[in-house]
Amino acid sequence: MDEPAPRRRRWIIPSIAIVLVAALGFGVWYFVFRDDAPPAVDLESATQSVSTNPARTSGNGSLDGAWTVDTANGDVAAGTASFVGYRVQEELANIGAKTAVGRTPAVDGSLTIEGTTVSDVSIVADLTALASDSDRRDGALRDQAIETGRFPDATFELTAPIELDPVPAEGKPITVEAVGTLTLHGVTRPVTIDLQAQLTEGVIVVTGQLPITFADYDVAKPSSFAVLSIEDQGIMELQLFFTRT
Repeated sequence: MDEPAPRRRRWIIPSIAIVLVAALGFGVWYFVFRDDAPPAVDLESATQSVSTNPARTSGNGSLDGAWTVDTANGDVAAGTASFVGYRVQEELANIGAKTAVGRTPAVDGSLTIEGTTVSDVSIVADLTALASDSDRRDGALRDQAIETGRFPDATFELTAPIELDPVPAEGKPITVEAVGTLTLHGVTRPVTIDLQAQLTEGVIVVTGQLPITFADYDVAKPSSFAVLSIEDQGIMELQLFFTRT
């Protein structure tokens, strides 16, 4: 015998409510609380994108000579392009902890190799092209924090040669230290950046991270009704593809 309609409604309605609450909870997590920041730079992932992009291949042979940053290929959102960026932990009102990541593909740079020595490295990043997942955050950086409206560029200049003895073979990853000066927010300071590099399909792939304490560069943490707090330091990260000039 069929269950009476009133009794069916008594358990059907709560069941529907449970499903709706669960769906709403998932939606809030997915669109608000989920930290969907792109992963940190990784040499293995960067080198994998070279083999899928034959336009980058510049041939094998001696590494001697000048190499320039390739900005014509790849996609920043997909993590397959040259870029310089930041990674900062922030606390947002009504949202909670989030990882803010902004990246600029507008990077000019070169390196020079002489035998087993990287004798020169010069990188200039256009910070006005920094883009994150928030237009509001990107706009705020023009007048606050790194103030890209006043200080549009960040630069790195190598001040001590990098020794590659022996010169790494194709496909062999290496870790080196780049000693130089970083200019950010109009302030120049000595830095040592830990870099990972690999020659892949005739392309020199370089990734690295550098902790940045904001006060060292006279960077005031941005203020906003939506931002409850920001850490006192962040991470500068880079992913660069060098092709022969």
